[in-house]
Amino acid sequence: MDYSASNSFIWNPIVQSGILAATILLANLVRKNVGFIRKLMMPTAVLGGFILLILKITGLISIDLRFMEAVTYHCIAIGFIATSLRIPSKTEEDKGNLVGLRSGAVIVGSYMIQAVTGLVISILLAYTVMPGLFKASGILLPMGYGQGPGQANNIGLSYEALGFAGGRSFGLAIAAAGYLCACIVGVGYLNWLSKKGLLKKSASSADVAGSVTIDTFQDEDEIPISESVDRFSIQIALVLGVYLLTFLVTKYLTMGLSAISEGLGNSLNSLLWGFNFMIGSGLAIGIRSIFASLRRSKIMTRQYQNNYLLSRISGFAFDLMIVAGIASIEPEDLSGLWLPFILMAVAGAVVTLVHLKYVCRKVYGNYYYEGLISMYGMMTGTISSGVLLLREIDPMFETPAANNLVIGSSFAILLGAPLLVLVSLAPRSDMMLFVTLGLIIAYYLVLLAIVNLKSGKKKKAE
Repeated sequence: MDYSASNSFIWNPIVQSGILAATILLANLVRKNVGFIRKLMMPTAVLGGFILLILKITGLISIDLRFMEAVTYHCIAIGFIATSLRIPSKTEEDKGNLVGLRSGAVIVGSYMIQAVTGLVISILLAYTVMPGLFKASGILLPMGYGQGPGQANNIGLSYEALGFAGGRSFGLAIAAAGYLCACIVGVGYLNWLSKKGLLKKSASSADVAGSVTIDTFQDEDEIPISESVDRFSIQIALVLGVYLLTFLVTKYLTMGLSAISEGLGNSLNSLLWGFNFMIGSGLAIGIRSIFASLRRSKIMTRQYQNNYLLSRISGFAFDLMIVAGIASIEPEDLSGLWLPFILMAVAGAVVTLVHLKYVCRKVYGNYYYEGLISMYGMMTGTISSGVLLLREIDPMFETPAANNLVIGSSFAILLGAPLLVLVSLAPRSDMMLFVTLGLIIAYYLVLLAIVNLKSGKKKKAE
């Protein structure tokens, strides 16, 4: 075999991975030393994505777009699988308030309100000043804001196959705007609340940088560090094993659908592969439940998942996904789409905040502002954006707000399953587009009912 630089099969993944790694290190250096960027609390990965995008546009560096697309696609699944394998923990107060389920409803409800906002904008534009606009393009708003560049990339690509020229770049641009929204609007709102005397910004949190974890390194009955195989290797094996199972399940599921009906298979094939992270998350939750049952029955005596290391794996995957996703935006693909992009970006920022102000007051009464700020950061960026904003007012994580982001995300995977259907229905026809809009509104009302759930124990106390 040829091991020289001319063999791109061997060296291209290493070179492109090295570019991503160097960009993250450069972004971390810039964030640490440039005051106004540090004050914006922009996550290092987001800053790195914009740096690499600028370097690409100016021609100073060449990146392999197909490789970046693959990184974006795979990392969202790996990150969600690692998150779903984590052992959930709840305080007694959390259990009494059904906070996990209600937080999941807050998250998915935000998807729905963003979808309504995006679809109303795209439909109005398509029937007025932009008759050639892909009418279902508005559903990319929750994909970009609520779910980030990985899912915006996947659904944008599937919509491109249905006729939405520039759909992938449009979705990624929405995701990038979401990060800016989390940083600029989130920080601005924090400062406004502070000036109004509604909260006190923590001075001690301003100089903290990097990733944040609320996990302990070792739980009771975990496999010991002195085991013959490294504990980190076990976590990698669990995540990649679930991802392999995800591939096999998705492959044979799509084959089975095609065998039943070729038309059904063709319509659902790209959608199932695009939402493979949800299949992976569901499988991870199932395997986590099996492990828990085996431990309760004493068949398995050790806990193999380590929450700390699984969080590091998901954090690493999401950081790579963010950098690669933003860097692979093609600005020329957005020509003719700037009006819907600007309208959706601005409206999404406002509507998300208004929605969260209402639902967070219902769910997080004792720590309303912590819950609101952290959820707003996550629903316009990622969980890291939410934690960064939360750290400004709760640097020691004294409230359950940080835990709610993780626990709520697990419930959101289940509650968000109808998105599979809604995303596939919207572009089929004008009639199905309006049916989809109606279904989204109806499901949003169901989620509001879940948000308002209260335990029997709490009702007696009242």
